[in-house]
Amino acid sequence: MSQPEMQPEGLPREQSGRHRGDLRGRTFPLGDWGEPAERLDELYRWVENGALYLVDWYLADRAWKRRWARALRIGAALCAVAGAALPLLQLTGIVRTGSAWGFLVLLGAVACVACDRFFGLTSGWMRAVATAQAVQRRLEALQFDWASECVREVLGPTEGTASEAAERCLSVLRRFSEDVSELVRAETADWMIEFRAGPTPLVTQSLVSWGPHGKDGGPLPRFPLPPGTRPNMPRQRPPEPPR
Repeated sequence: MSQPEMQPEGLPREQSGRHRGDLRGRTFPLGDWGEPAERLDELYRWVENGALYLVDWYLADRAWKRRWARALRIGAALCAVAGAALPLLQLTGIVRTGSAWGFLVLLGAVACVACDRFFGLTSGWMRAVATAQAVQRRLEALQFDWASECVREVLGPTEGTASEAAERCLSVLRRFSEDVSELVRAETADWMIEFRAGPTPLVTQSLVSWGPHGKDGGPLPRFPLPPGTRPNMPRQRPPEPPR
């Protein structure tokens, strides 16, 4: 086993010409295990290239979201400043209808923030950066672990057989692949939670009236009675006898 050379661009050769799309599974490389060292090197390159492609995918996903998020944030800030300045200009007599335009500009600021929130631009590119950095850190740990295995093979194993050494290397690659898959799964789960918790709770709250309700749909009394008791009816004054 030898440490494979890194590409200058940091992109895998097998996927550098593909268009960026959804993350899909890759075909496991098949080969002859007659030469275990060459076979393990091939598997290492396959795992490393997949991690590099994943990092590049998240960084590319971050780029356009960051641009749109910054544009919306800048637009919201400018609209907020203009909306606050127009009524003041009307008070000084510089403009005549500053208040009306101020409300419209403030509405534009709210719309910019709402679009950023609804489409998940700011939170999306932050998740992409965090996931890319996590995969990169895990890849660096794999590279050092693989280098230690290579040094151990060169110096000669002190214990165990060659099959145990190969199994140990396969365990390192498998553990790395599982960790990367878990990072992607966690990022997808965060996106699903954010998507479900977006505008849906606001619509639900707007359709339901405030305050607790009873079984029949009516509002509960202000001071609920303990279970097993009946409400006391107000006492009526007995009728007076005829005179």
